[in-house]
Amino acid sequence: MGQRIVQTNEKLPLIESVPLSFQHLFAMFGSTILVPIIFHVDPATILLMNGIGTLIYLFICRGKIPAYLGSSFAFISPVLAVIGTHGYQAALGGFVAVGIVFIIVSFIIHLVGTKWIDVVFPPVTMGSIVAIIGLQLIPTAATSAGLIAPAGAAKWAMDPKTVLVSLLTIAITVFGWVLFRGFLKIIPILIGFVSGYLIAWGAGLLNFKPVVDAGWLSLPHFYSPSWDAASISIILPAALVVVAEHIGHLIVTGNIVGKDLIKDPGLDRSMFGNGISTVISGFVGSTPNTTYGENIGVLAITRVFSTWVIGGAAVIAVILSFVGKLSALISATPSAVIGGISLILYGVIASNGFRIFVESKVDFAKAQNIILATVIFAAGLSGVTINIGKVPLNGMGLATIIGVLLSLFFALINYLKLSNED
Repeated sequence: MGQRIVQTNEKLPLIESVPLSFQHLFAMFGSTILVPIIFHVDPATILLMNGIGTLIYLFICRGKIPAYLGSSFAFISPVLAVIGTHGYQAALGGFVAVGIVFIIVSFIIHLVGTKWIDVVFPPVTMGSIVAIIGLQLIPTAATSAGLIAPAGAAKWAMDPKTVLVSLLTIAITVFGWVLFRGFLKIIPILIGFVSGYLIAWGAGLLNFKPVVDAGWLSLPHFYSPSWDAASISIILPAALVVVAEHIGHLIVTGNIVGKDLIKDPGLDRSMFGNGISTVISGFVGSTPNTTYGENIGVLAITRVFSTWVIGGAAVIAVILSFVGKLSALISATPSAVIGGISLILYGVIASNGFRIFVESKVDFAKAQNIILATVIFAAGLSGVTINIGKVPLNGMGLATIIGVLLSLFFALINYLKLSNED
């Protein structure tokens, strides 16, 4: 008998909901906290606003989209450029502007509808882009797991303890996924995370000094935005990448859930919720938000799509942002554990991209389909970067834009009956 699917509107008993919510929290924690660490700002502030932003998003989307909002990686390069010259407050002004762009895009979508998505994102394009989302992140996870050298490392030696912890974390998660029964079957990520944490402790990879030094209660630091036109112009182009990422995430989430989320509650509502969350975050000192691929991976594994569980994860995040020792305890998680779990989650996302090919019956005997997939994968995985001002466009962002342009070109020649496949 197949695994029971828990749909978006279903509530589970509290004894089941709490560990499922923690599972989502742990899935997003490493990536979303990494961004403020890079920017040298208080991670508790970002954790607080990601939680609040997710609750706002769930409310605006009428509890129909099981998505968690976390810190977007698309802004790292332009924000570092702004921080170096004008400071973090100037970057916050850019974040608010990005949120306003998301809101404007949501209004445009509301007015013109979503039929254009079938032309801009045919199944072969969307499947390829979704696969890229996972595939481009796998090397990052492998680096965290200690399995490959960090980018730019002149000399590198594999750390046996890190590799052992990451591999055991992966093994426990995978075996739990296929062997556990009952409720344990739907929390393999949580079990893998906790097991990996304990193994890392035994291996001496944990540093508990920050936990000891942290207070039980602490207030996140809040920052006020400043308004600098040059800084805003540097950060704003990255909004294009997040818009493309948002559409891709929503489509693959709908594919996993088995519902057309683009139509109900609608791409416009989803984008509006993301925009409102980002604007509010920018005004108090947090980073722009985006729907998180790690949590999409959790949905695919557990088949639990309840937005009540996602909301529970958001509430826990808000609470943790004020509990210094608990936040520090989770922040102390070794990269080996985060990397091991992320390898599975990113792989699941990539697999769902290929699943779109199968379910949409994409015919790779057609030249247009094979060309679209080939070009998108080449653009997304080659490492090629195109700079738009201070914004580097690569990976999924570059693959999305090239895929869209090529899809539009093929749609045009098909409309004009110029294709040799007609």
